[in-house]
Amino acid sequence: MTTQNATLVALIGRPNVGKSTLFNRMVKRRDALVDPTPGVTRDRHYAQVSWEEQPFILVDTGGIDDEDDTITNHIRHQAMMAVEEADIIFFLMDGREGLTPSDIEIVDLLRRTEKKVFYIVNKIDSPAMEDDLLTPFWELGVEQLWALSGDHGYGYKTLMEGLEPYLAETDLKEELPENTMRVAFLGRPNVGKSSMINTIIGQERMVVTEIAGTTRDSVDTLLTHDQYTYLLIDTAGIRRKGKTTDKLEKFSILKALKALGRCDIAMVLIDAEEGITEQDTKVIGYTQDQGRALIILINKWDLIKDDKKRQEQLLEAVKEAVKFIPYAPVLKVSALTGTGIKRLFPEIGKVHRQFHQRFPTAAINRLLADAVAKHEPPYNHGRRLKFYYTAQLGTAPPLFAVVTNDPKGIHFSYERYLTNCFRDGLGLDRVPVRLLFRERSGRKKK
Repeated sequence: MTTQNATLVALIGRPNVGKSTLFNRMVKRRDALVDPTPGVTRDRHYAQVSWEEQPFILVDTGGIDDEDDTITNHIRHQAMMAVEEADIIFFLMDGREGLTPSDIEIVDLLRRTEKKVFYIVNKIDSPAMEDDLLTPFWELGVEQLWALSGDHGYGYKTLMEGLEPYLAETDLKEELPENTMRVAFLGRPNVGKSSMINTIIGQERMVVTEIAGTTRDSVDTLLTHDQYTYLLIDTAGIRRKGKTTDKLEKFSILKALKALGRCDIAMVLIDAEEGITEQDTKVIGYTQDQGRALIILINKWDLIKDDKKRQEQLLEAVKEAVKFIPYAPVLKVSALTGTGIKRLFPEIGKVHRQFHQRFPTAAINRLLADAVAKHEPPYNHGRRLKFYYTAQLGTAPPLFAVVTNDPKGIHFSYERYLTNCFRDGLGLDRVPVRLLFRERSGRKKK
């Protein structure tokens, strides 16, 4: 499923109003193929989901800002950041607890935004409860209240049908030249994202165009180089405000997810002087959750150019952090001096070609047969696993369906073996490769 320009829907509300319950219900409808990458640390409070084949990104803000804080400040910060970064806001209140001063304060804040807000009264399980519990919330003076039971599903379909037209409206299409390579620059604040783009633009004689109407809360630059066109997406701009810095930086997930929804290739910048951090590994994790191609840029390499020991330590730390995604190219660069910049375009080109490559069905079936013959699958509960055929379902990233007699009986290690066979046999050494195992239809298990 492609998520170019996917809408970002944020869940906000006081603790224990049911944000996570609603999040889990919405995620169960997920159409995206999720490929959890072991060993990469990241939050699990967001997901790529869809309703009626309309994709969007869902974020549970309760999972982003867990700080011990007064409830009022806690929810105010969530609401402020969600209003700034999200396209659509689901504001949840607790129908059983009733209207609270915190709810009233946040509704006053939300009135000032032009973005679509759904005012949801949760924990209402039936029409009878709706008549009884919804009444106090009409005091808010909002145009519409949505009665819901995130736990039992009451009102859920009505809510999602109400959301649907707004997804269509916000799913904007960018008018870009054909075959434009979309590249997003991601990383922690001050790691050098904007400087890197400025250096790329200034390094060669290029045609650079600022695109109106497609910024989506990031800064986009359309660039032409050697007959190829690139859309460079800069996600810089996390604002720092005194003691709230840590809270605001946690919301960099929102900027990262929106950029990832629009790109083919994610360029994750790491600060050579500071080394790779947990937040870096989270950003790397986001790229793989969304199935994006990944290039890691170790920026500010000039600061350690004379320290061989530090170079070795840093490269080893990066290698360890991404050991489950070894296909991601790692480049040593400097936005300040221009070191390594000329290597970027050939690497982007190679990654982009692999990311969008298609293969003949006969060739991938021979590859599957050879892989199974070389290493037969183990028995599962006394039953031999069989693989009948494979077909490519899509690109960006390359996705293959493998038809088998027992999809649930495939051990992770054998799945990894087959994935590596596809990767090696098809020359996909720089991008994610995904296998989707399906049971052959029309046959009963014996």
